[in-house]
Amino acid sequence: MAENILHPLPKGTEGIPLPRQFTYPFRYFPHPLCVAAAEEMKPRCRELLKTENSGKMFGVLIVEKNGERYYLAAFSGLIAGSYQQDGFVPPVYNLQNPHGYFKQEEAEITAINHRIQQGEDTPKLRTERRQRSIALQQWLFHQFNFLNAKGTQQNLLDIFRNQSPILTAEEYFNKTAEPQKAKNAGLQRIPSGAGECCAPKLLQYAYQHELRPRCMAEFWLGPSPKDELRIDGGYYPACQAKCKPILGHMLQGLDVEENPMLKHSRAVAAQMEYIYEDEDIAVVFKPAGLLTTPGKDDVPTLLDLVRERHPAAINAHRLDMDTSGLMIFALNETAYKHLQQQFHRQTVKKEYVALLDDTPNPHLPAEGTISLPLLPNPFDRPRQTVNHEHGKRAVTHYKILGENRVHFYPQTGRTHQLRVHAAHPDGLGCPIQGDPLYGTPADRLYLHAQTLTFIHPRTGETLTFSKPANF
Repeated sequence: MAENILHPLPKGTEGIPLPRQFTYPFRYFPHPLCVAAAEEMKPRCRELLKTENSGKMFGVLIVEKNGERYYLAAFSGLIAGSYQQDGFVPPVYNLQNPHGYFKQEEAEITAINHRIQQGEDTPKLRTERRQRSIALQQWLFHQFNFLNAKGTQQNLLDIFRNQSPILTAEEYFNKTAEPQKAKNAGLQRIPSGAGECCAPKLLQYAYQHELRPRCMAEFWLGPSPKDELRIDGGYYPACQAKCKPILGHMLQGLDVEENPMLKHSRAVAAQMEYIYEDEDIAVVFKPAGLLTTPGKDDVPTLLDLVRERHPAAINAHRLDMDTSGLMIFALNETAYKHLQQQFHRQTVKKEYVALLDDTPNPHLPAEGTISLPLLPNPFDRPRQTVNHEHGKRAVTHYKILGENRVHFYPQTGRTHQLRVHAAHPDGLGCPIQGDPLYGTPADRLYLHAQTLTFIHPRTGETLTFSKPANF
C-alpha cells in the first residue's frame, strides 16, 4: 500500500459510531465521520486548487482494517495537471504513463493528424486515423477494470453494455443520431471521464487493499463551473450518467442503505389531502418528498394515490418531488385538454413561497423578474443548467419578504425553475433552504406552491385555491 494514502481519522472522532450500512451514494446526508475527514483534507485540497481555473469535486471514504478506522481521499479527473497527488488515491487506470501503450498510440494518431494538416490528406490516411482512434478507445475501456465487494471485476464495456446510449453535449443539443449509429456499428458510447470520479476511485483502492468501506461523501470546493451550480463546501450525490452504472457494480456485496427517497415517500404519502373535488377536477395537496408521477423507483406517487379514488385522473402539471403544495388533476380527457391549454398559454397563476439559505443579493430590488433559460444536464439528470444558447425560456417574478423569505410567481414552468433561479448568481444568488441539488440538504426543501388560480374547464368560473406553507 502506498504511503500517505491511508489517513487516521481526526482526533475527537473516537466516540462517533460507524454507520450500520454503507452510504446510498445518490441521495444522502454526510455521516459525521465523513464530515470530519473532509474538514481535515480541505486545506490540502484548497492548496491544490490554486493551480486550477475552477473548482473541483473531492471525496472521502471511511474504511476499516483489523478493527482500526481510517479514511481515504480522492479528487475527480485531473488536478494540477496530474491524475496522482500525494495523499490521494491513484486513478483506476493512469492515462499519463509516458511509457504505456495509450500514450504511445496517442502519439501515433497525433502524428497522422499532423500529416493530414500538412497536406497529406488521403482517404486511406483518414481511414487509418479513424480505425486507430476507435481501436484505442475500445482498448482503453478494457483497461478500466472495477472490483466490487464480492471480488468480481468488470470493465467499462461490461458495465455500460446494457445502458442506453449516452449523448455527447453536442448530440444532445442538436438531437443527432450518433449514439444509435455507434450502437449499430457494434461500438458503445461511454461518457467521457467515466471511472475518473471520486467514488469509483475510492472504492477501487479500498477493495484492492482489503479495506472495508463504511461510509462515503463527495464535496465541491472552489468556484462553481460555468454551466452548473455548485456551492463551495457543499456535499453532493454521485453523478448519474458516469457513476450510477459503475457504482451499481461496485456496491455489490456491500450492505447499502435503502434509497432514502423510497422510505420517505412511503411515510409522507399519508399526508396527501384533497382540497376540492367535482366530476371534472381534483385539487390536491402534495407533501414534500412525494413523486408526482411514477419513475424508475417502485415508490408510491401522488398520481397513484389519486387514481385509487379517481381511476381516470391525469395530472395537469407537475411539482418536483421535494416541493410541497397544490396540484390540479383532470378527471376526464375533456378537462385535461382544457387545463393543458391554460398551462400552455401561461394563464394559470401560481404563487410559491420559499425560505432561502441566506439573505439574497443585497443589490437586487425587492421585486423583480428573473429570466434565465434552462437546459437539463444530459450527464447528471435531473440537474438543470443555465444555457443561453440552447436553453428553454424560463421566467420568474419574485417578491422578497423579510430577510430570507420570498414569494415566486413563475410565468413559465420549467423543471427546477425556481430552484435554479434562486441559486444562480444571475438570479437571487442564494439557494432555497434544504435544496440537495443546488444548495445544502436539510430536513426538506423549503419551497411550497401555496396558491393556484385557473378557469374551471366546464363552468368557465375562475377558481382560486390556497394552502399556506407550514414554515
